[in-house]
Amino acid sequence: MNFYINFKNNNLKVTRKIKISNVKKLSWFQKVIGLMFSSREKAKALLFEFEKPTKMSYTSLFVFFPFIIIWLDSSNNVLDFRKAIPFTFNIPSRKLYKKALEIPFNSNYEEIIKKILNSRR
Repeated sequence: MNFYINFKNNNLKVTRKIKISNVKKLSWFQKVIGLMFSSREKAKALLFEFEKPTKMSYTSLFVFFPFIIIWLDSSNNVLDFRKAIPFTFNIPSRKLYKKALEIPFNSNYEEIIKKILNSRR
């Protein structure tokens, strides 16, 4: 599925909408596994949705490649994001969120990752 996120640039007060293709919405069980044990090039972007706002932490144990975690509100506005490196035990969110995306560093998402990382500048 295609998924859109909204980045707000604080300096310019401009919101950019970024399209992310080939996103997989996860079931309860799949949320426990996430990107663990996935191969880098075959990994898809994963969408975690929650009924209530949460501050659940993530882990990259048994994830053998870096990825980006993006925490979103219910309207897909970016609250925060962070690059996760392999085998990190605890990757916390600084804010309550309703959705999260894990986007693997692979050729399928190379342009998206550049846009996301450049959004902080």
